[in-house]
Amino acid sequence: MYENLKEYCQKLIPFSEKELDLIDVYFEQKNLKKKEFLLKDDCICNFIAFISEGSIRHFHVKNGDEKTCDISFETMWITDFQSFTHNNVSIMNLQAMEDTIVFLIRKPDLYKLYQECPIYETFGRLMAENVAQRATEIAMSLSSEKPEERFQNLLKKQPDLFQRIPQKYIANFLGISPESHSRIQKRIYENQKS
Repeated sequence: MYENLKEYCQKLIPFSEKELDLIDVYFEQKNLKKKEFLLKDDCICNFIAFISEGSIRHFHVKNGDEKTCDISFETMWITDFQSFTHNNVSIMNLQAMEDTIVFLIRKPDLYKLYQECPIYETFGRLMAENVAQRATEIAMSLSSEKPEERFQNLLKKQPDLFQRIPQKYIANFLGISPESHSRIQKRIYENQKS
């Protein structure tokens, strides 16, 4: 059941079989239907989750409008670090964009796991660095690239995004209107043909 999570972990750190078996003890599987929330913005985030199958949209609501901050896919880790770390109410929503399976570990279990097997602390640090690096890349892209550059980079890095996620959410993530998204997409595809 947890095989792809174990494979992911094994790629980062050479865990023993016994150490990997602790995943079965401390993680729980959660199956989400399309549009179902893993986290709502009025709750405290007390978990870190690994996406085994599917996709999760990260968004917050500002002045009644949803603002997509990220879209995560298989083998990515998700949480609201601000809420998780400080026990604050989350301002982030995590919503399944398709039927999705995640394996999550709750904060108390994470600390128990760290005590039982200290190598997981190293793993936790590497996972947090991975999430922080992605957040930095997104922030840099939004602050320094034009919408067309962001679109092209997204197309290179995550081509399946365009088949799996509704265009209105991709446009929102890129910080553009759905109409601008359609124009940019059309222009890029026409340039690729010629």
